[in-house]
Amino acid sequence: MARKAGGRDLLAYARECLSKAKTAEELRQAQAVVMPLEFGLSMQQTAHAIGVSTGWACQLRNRFIREGGLRGEDKPLRGGRRRENMSREEEEAFLAPFFDKAKAGGILVVGEIKDALDQRLGRNVALASAYNLLHRHNWRKLAPDKRHPKSDVDAQEAWKKNCPTLLSKSRKPGQAKGRSG
Repeated sequence: MARKAGGRDLLAYARECLSKAKTAEELRQAQAVVMPLEFGLSMQQTAHAIGVSTGWACQLRNRFIREGGLRGEDKPLRGGRRRENMSREEEEAFLAPFFDKAKAGGILVVGEIKDALDQRLGRNVALASAYNLLHRHNWRKLAPDKRHPKSDVDAQEAWKKNCPTLLSKSRKPGQAKGRSG
């Protein structure tokens, strides 16, 4: 024999919530309380009637009973950055010196940012945390230069003019050296 459904003290409020529900989820939550108590339905029947799984119907019902009704406007929904180390504003202030240095022609070194982040937080963090921090503030790794900073264009041109003749002779077009032939 199944247990008796609890939450009789909230039955009147659950009936009110049926008419005041603004979303389908709020309606289902109130129905998960009203149907077993008023109509004597089992949780399986209630779940089938409101179109959710039995486990989800139990969760909706228990949440309604535990919270004393529907979630109010003052109770925030789930989401957001719950494990943040710093707020967005603190992150911007933290990264500002590094971005200023990079704008002045310096290089943005992630290792330095990670070390400063470790010091700021008072514990070691993963290198990925530094990259995630930079990503949140729209930093992206720019493509490397097409030439080496220490390259000498004149030396390269001189080498091209005086290179061995073997390099200047190329194969016939379409005939690459390969295993097949």
